[in-house]
Amino acid sequence: MAKLKMKTHRGTAKRLKVTAGGKVKMHRAGMRHLLTGKPARIKRKLVQPGTADKTNLKAIRKLLPYG
Repeated sequence: MAKLKMKTHRGTAKRLKVTAGGKVKMHRAGMRHLLTGKPARIKRKLVQPGTADKTNLKAIRKLLPYG
């Protein structure tokens, strides 16, 4: 009997990407609204992709088994 395949969590797959080195790339929060009160320097940094914290990696790897 063949092993069952694990399903990828599609919502997570659309939001996160696993790099070749094993890190998880994600968009930063804070760029949706209330932008007039934020300095341009902060807004520029929020546009750059961030990496997921190591405390969340175990849960993310469960959701993206083949990522």
